[in-house]
Amino acid sequence: MLPRAALIHIVIIMALEELAEELKQAERAALATIAAAAGIAAIERARPVAMGKNSAMRGLLKRLGGLPAAERPQAGQIINQAQARVESAFEAKLAELREAEMARQIETQSVDVTLPGTHAKPGGLHPLTLTLIEIERIFTSMGYEIASGPDVETEHNNFDALNIKPDHPARDMHDTFYLDGGRILRTHTSPVQIRHMLAHKPPLAIIAPGRVYRVDDIDATHSPVFLQVEGLLIDRGVSMAQLKGTLTEFLHAIFGKELATRFRASYFPFTEPSAEVDVQCFVCRGPDPDCRICKGTGWLEVLGSGLVHPDVLRNVGIDPREFSGFAFGMGVERITMLRYGIPSIRLFYENDIRFLRQFA
Repeated sequence: MLPRAALIHIVIIMALEELAEELKQAERAALATIAAAAGIAAIERARPVAMGKNSAMRGLLKRLGGLPAAERPQAGQIINQAQARVESAFEAKLAELREAEMARQIETQSVDVTLPGTHAKPGGLHPLTLTLIEIERIFTSMGYEIASGPDVETEHNNFDALNIKPDHPARDMHDTFYLDGGRILRTHTSPVQIRHMLAHKPPLAIIAPGRVYRVDDIDATHSPVFLQVEGLLIDRGVSMAQLKGTLTEFLHAIFGKELATRFRASYFPFTEPSAEVDVQCFVCRGPDPDCRICKGTGWLEVLGSGLVHPDVLRNVGIDPREFSGFAFGMGVERITMLRYGIPSIRLFYENDIRFLRQFA
């Protein structure tokens, strides 16, 4: 019978030979998996099978604990060398596949650098912006300043200071968006005039462009949100003649001098006397009973105006015996529709690129 030490030595040799044989099989399997990969996606899927923590070669590392301490370094070195060969084969295969993919892309997706480039179509300003810029240009050329104010206003600035009494129909819930704390969404930009008169002494001349809000159904000519421009001039000796001259000059500048204008008596609580201003229909130059734009009248309403009511001047601390003034207001959407012959206000807010491209 062999001594115990000899038997142990034989068992160790057999264990090492078994480990070496399994290592060879695992390495051959990993290399075959790598070699069989036919694309970058396939080689990436092969990575965990050949080299992952659950691969056969990693499993052999876990068995080193069953060997004598003196044999573990040599066995671990052999396994690490095999892993290094597999990793090297993987990197070489991955580089080969990437090079092949690049060659394929160059072959199939080549770009002829001699061809002219593809240029993106430039954008343009919105038609409402174009009209607003033109309105501001016309009035600033007359010496007016541009003033602004908050969209959320007090009832006092929006109504009371403008001589709109509590029982006036414009203060009805169906016309105004009421907020908490006695605030509202402004129904016109006239509150900007009130704020400006409280902060500045006359003489003064301003226009106040901005968004306004009213409870209204959307149709071809109405929207609950729209743009408005209001104007105000306060000085000594201001009369209706100056108002008419200013607005006539503006309308000729925005629509052309060939269209006639007219002033009609009207009523606004913050002006006295008041007037609506019309321009001649640009379609029929009528009256034409068949014209759908002016509905057979031959005229199109464009804005409201009048001399500032003395009570409004008193509300902001201006003596109406010394100063007078005029005010006017217009909807930017309406001016734009008339200016470009646009049939519906909806087109301004639908963002149809075919419509907007016409103004680029």
